[in-house]
Amino acid sequence: MVNIMKKKVLITDGLAEEAIKKLKEHFDVGEKKGLPGEQLKTEIGKYDSIIIRSATRLTPDIIENADNMKIIGRAGIGVDNIDLPAATKKGIIVVNAPASNAVTVAEHTIALMLSLARKIPEANYSLKEGRWEKSKFKGIEIEGKTLGIVGFGQIGGLVAKKVIGLGMKVTAYDPFVSGDRFKELGIAKANKLEDIYSAADFISIHLPKNKDTLGMFDKKQFNKMKKGTMILNVARGGIVVEKDLAEAISEGQIGGAALDVYETEPCTDSPVFGMEEVVCTPHLGAATEEAQSRAGTVIADQVIEVLNGGTAAFPVNAPAIRPEEMEVLSPFFELAENMGSLFANLFEGNMDSIDIGYHGKVSEYDTRVLTSMILVKILKKYSAESLNMINVDLIAREAGLKVKIEKSSQSSDYVNLITVNGNGPDSGLSISGTVTGKKNIPRFIAIDKFEIDMVPSLHMAFIRYDDVPGQIGKIGTAFGKLGVNIAAMHVGRKKMSGAAVMGLNLDSEVTNEMIKSFMEDTGFKNINIVNL
Repeated sequence: MVNIMKKKVLITDGLAEEAIKKLKEHFDVGEKKGLPGEQLKTEIGKYDSIIIRSATRLTPDIIENADNMKIIGRAGIGVDNIDLPAATKKGIIVVNAPASNAVTVAEHTIALMLSLARKIPEANYSLKEGRWEKSKFKGIEIEGKTLGIVGFGQIGGLVAKKVIGLGMKVTAYDPFVSGDRFKELGIAKANKLEDIYSAADFISIHLPKNKDTLGMFDKKQFNKMKKGTMILNVARGGIVVEKDLAEAISEGQIGGAALDVYETEPCTDSPVFGMEEVVCTPHLGAATEEAQSRAGTVIADQVIEVLNGGTAAFPVNAPAIRPEEMEVLSPFFELAENMGSLFANLFEGNMDSIDIGYHGKVSEYDTRVLTSMILVKILKKYSAESLNMINVDLIAREAGLKVKIEKSSQSSDYVNLITVNGNGPDSGLSISGTVTGKKNIPRFIAIDKFEIDMVPSLHMAFIRYDDVPGQIGKIGTAFGKLGVNIAAMHVGRKKMSGAAVMGLNLDSEVTNEMIKSFMEDTGFKNINIVNL
């Protein structure tokens, strides 16, 4: 009789019993909660899979020791605690449960809003301390008030539906969700953040944490809001600057806030703690039995499928591409991601549709993986969803974004050409790119029909200006004054003395304060900083 050893699964954080039961039907399951990093580093090599929640951190050195690992399961949405490049390099699939906590987070947002409006936590504490202070805790009604939602993905949409049932008005801002989607849900679409600020009594944040949103809500933004606005954040810590929020509340500009997430976690000390106008919970957005059960079973099903030779439903780091096409398409991966990032940073206003074109030899292949890469980079700037190569098409459809793919074997000037063209009610943007040379170097070759031959770099600047004598020198002098070295300069124009676009490769990052100084020194108003 042949003794076939069962595959081994390690669970280091709490997981629903139903999920554990499923796993034990197939595998040898080890539960070792709260395993210290050094011990996990030693243990992980024995297992074919590990399932974690937010408490366990899988750093590169731990993953490096995971020699038998096939799949990492994150029972929830966020994968910030997993080093994805290290897992990908090791050949380990990382999966999550992207829709498991949407209802729970939406409900927690509304619970916090009601607690804030009716001063429930303070009243509860006061009464239990033996004081009857009824007159002290006069609240406000939410019916008839306006909720402004920033980030209109799945969770933002659920919050909107639920508060409409409570008699609230809703306006939302998300430049990459189409107007049709807003109309379908009966939600007013804000064309810019300032439209939210002028209308909203409450502002609820549903954004991802990235370089574009980190510190997004600071003193400057609070001062733009209607006096007495109340802030809700059940998304990610660090999007709201807590020190600035505390000051805005103390000064009476902001009426109050309800936070579930913080700049650093675990958090036991924050400038907003101790303020009666602020309701705080310790990252409980996904902490319900139902959400944790859903997350656990979704992950268990994927681990079972993958370890038995199948395919994961929600891979975070596994592109859907046939092996025989990898050699042909892989040279375009970096270009696709760079074009998506550039487009997301340069597009202004609201977008309803996007056309992605493949011209030349690349058009002869299945380019869906390239399309997904472009869309992930574009949509993740504002989407609070856990975007990846698998779910980006669904997220785009749910947002009402019309995506059209065009293919042509003809490409006049290049062997291969990729174009991205986005349009909205009041704005549009087109960019083109290719790869060149034996090393397939990515190049941006046009922005809004301005020809510009530019190799992407970590730090870039794009400036639109009138092409008159002295402009290039003015730009160089201004960056020199800021201490920013220009590695390369590329100018595109359609005719002499007309409009021009300049692309700059920079050696260092340009801050918002630097941009302000640059604009004051040069008089140029149209400058975009792009950090890949």
